[in-house]
Amino acid sequence: MTLLSSGYQVSRVSRNIDSRDILNRMNHDNILLIDKPAGWTSFDVVAKIRGRIRFEYKQSGIAPTKKQLRVGHAGTLDPFATGLLIVLLGDSCKRAGEFLKLDKIYEATVELGKTSTTGDPEGEIIKWGKAQESAELLGISRVVPNTQPTRQTVLETLEGLTGQIMQKPPAFSAIKVGGKRAYDLARAGKVVDIPERAVTIYELELLNYNWPLVKIRAHVSSGTYIRTLAEDIGKALGTGAYCKELRRTSIADWNVADAVSVEDWKCSLL
Repeated sequence: MTLLSSGYQVSRVSRNIDSRDILNRMNHDNILLIDKPAGWTSFDVVAKIRGRIRFEYKQSGIAPTKKQLRVGHAGTLDPFATGLLIVLLGDSCKRAGEFLKLDKIYEATVELGKTSTTGDPEGEIIKWGKAQESAELLGISRVVPNTQPTRQTVLETLEGLTGQIMQKPPAFSAIKVGGKRAYDLARAGKVVDIPERAVTIYELELLNYNWPLVKIRAHVSSGTYIRTLAEDIGKALGTGAYCKELRRTSIADWNVADAVSVEDWKCSLL
């Protein structure tokens, strides 16, 4: 597992954190571990923290510098997803690229028998029968409408997707295409063609299977899209699938157990 140098002061955030603690950490160029809730974008979290920092400086009668208001994050989480978001403060923002290269672990619930236009719950959900009619369009080689995969078949499918694989990022992603975000192009109804790229699935563990839901834990390299992985599982099983729930539990040695949720802030960010 890839690690950063030990020069960082990693904040094991207490449940009684308030914004004055943030100001102190800004002076030491620390990072914060946040447990992002569903429905928030990663930028929402960053913006709320920056706003609270600005407010605290104003309350103290101090005009903050640009550096003191510098807040970023080390890897986007989709709005529907929850879990670990590393928030960068001060000069740590300059090394965001190093964080982006780190391995990650996710827990995901994959729903079989349905697909989504975005690969997640936010898109149009297409049920199994309709998916069968447009199997070729969806890239599904076989659709067996009356057959539910056995647990053994699911296990074998997960094993087959472990290792280095070629993955095509989803059209609804933050990847830039021609200088524009892919999701902006997709929302405008434009065709987005993002080339496949090599990613590594270090471990793919089946946590639970109760048709139509498959719960997995995935230890993956940087750049891996779990939404695409869920779709690949559905294609391999011949059922179609989308990522119904997603939670990031760790980034390198940093774990969501050490993070603070937005609701836990003593000074509310809402």
